[in-house]
Amino acid sequence: MALTPERKQALIEAHRVHEKDTGSPEVQIALLTETIQDLTQHLRTHKKDHHSRRGLLKMVGHRRKLLVHLKDTNVQRYGALIEKLGLRR
Repeated sequence: MALTPERKQALIEAHRVHEKDTGSPEVQIALLTETIQDLTQHLRTHKKDHHSRRGLLKMVGHRRKLLVHLKDTNVQRYGALIEKLGLRR
């Protein structure tokens, strides 16, 4: 369920803004999106796992706040990230 260090590093390298970037909104949103997708698959199998469902909802809310922040600060970066991650279809 958790991201492996290799997968996490690959996501960071794919979405970073500059060479030493690990905490930009793009990276955080990409990591949250990957975790949300994993948890969604988990919850399809384990429908009564309400503790994980609560964690999922908290992550979705956090990602939404980061997306709003990115949209308010830089619309071009927001649009590129939405397109790259396949969000907001």
